[in-house]
Amino acid sequence: MTAGTKGPTRVLHGLGRLSDLLAGRPGRRAGLLVDEGVAGSETATRVRDRLDRAGFRTEPTVLAGPGDLDAVMESARHLAGAEVVVGVGGGSLLDRVKLATLLCSAPDVAQRITVPQRSGLVVLPPGRARTVPLIAVPTTVGTGAEVSAVVCLASADGKRLVMGAGLRPECALLDPVATRTLPGELVAEGVLEALFRVASPYVGDDRDLPTEDALTETVAEQLVRLGDAVRDDRLAGRAIGDEVRLEAAKLSGHTHAEWLHFGRDAYAVKGWLIANELSTTAGVRKMTAVAALLPHLWRSIAEGDARWGSARRLHRLWGRLRGIGPRPLPADPALGIAALLESWRIERRIGLGAEHLDALARRTVHAWGAGLPMLGGLTEDEVRGLLARASGTPVPADT
Repeated sequence: MTAGTKGPTRVLHGLGRLSDLLAGRPGRRAGLLVDEGVAGSETATRVRDRLDRAGFRTEPTVLAGPGDLDAVMESARHLAGAEVVVGVGGGSLLDRVKLATLLCSAPDVAQRITVPQRSGLVVLPPGRARTVPLIAVPTTVGTGAEVSAVVCLASADGKRLVMGAGLRPECALLDPVATRTLPGELVAEGVLEALFRVASPYVGDDRDLPTEDALTETVAEQLVRLGDAVRDDRLAGRAIGDEVRLEAAKLSGHTHAEWLHFGRDAYAVKGWLIANELSTTAGVRKMTAVAALLPHLWRSIAEGDARWGSARRLHRLWGRLRGIGPRPLPADPALGIAALLESWRIERRIGLGAEHLDALARRTVHAWGAGLPMLGGLTEDEVRGLLARASGTPVPADT
């Protein structure tokens, strides 16, 4: 395990593999950052035990909530001098650790993040890489943060997306033990998150890419099967099976893989950006916002507004997904995905009043559109119309 590499994250199965990664390394000081929700868990205990056995002095730090830049900088100061870092937690915790460890090695990254700009996207300078290896142990499914080259960073202006190859952890350890206490509703939302992430570039880009299309369709189909399995376990009052959670975690990571999206439009994910803004403003979980938005987004695409995505490709993908369950879902993509979300028991009610919509649409376009490439030519009124439909707010006839 070598720090500073820019290739894909090495993914290993089983917490026991941590001992293999640490073997032969000079055991002096390790940084261990743990999400407060799993601080007393079997996963955190086993990670600490393996660090101790390898001879590392470990100073565990329990972190709460998503980190803004000040919190990330504080974590970076705490990690100074560590020779290996392990992060144990969900996507927010792993994002914080990814950025903090990079700041330890490349302090100029902080300057890039703090430069005043209206864009919600921050692209880090090339060549920035951590000098201390980071091992990520995800305790949720869906985000794929343990393998991705992006982090979400909270700021006074909303969430910012920071992107750079150096953010990828050197290694990720997947173990069903780490997600065993995850509530069933969050497993279902994790599967939806991975499905939305893999479907968005496919539908948002009109180009046919035979190899990447086939890979995407296969991953999407498997995610629908996993979502159905999670639904069945929840309806039967059973705990979600280890194999289901492990497969969901594996596929979550695959949705970030370059081989899946090679050649696609980098900005073919407009719905993802808008859902993040909606989540922040409405104060709901990200997948609640996605579930509220998705049927209306797909309705706009299916009706031929190519700025949101390709109707042809949406129908092709949905045609493959709708028949996976015991009974085919509606052929109309918008009705069909709404039925699937209902079947999976995904919450999608947004209590956002009309008085907030103007400000939300304005901030969304300011951060991602109005000359910036991420939203293309979509206007503030058009973004507001989609947000209004997602939140159940009456839409003026000319919107």
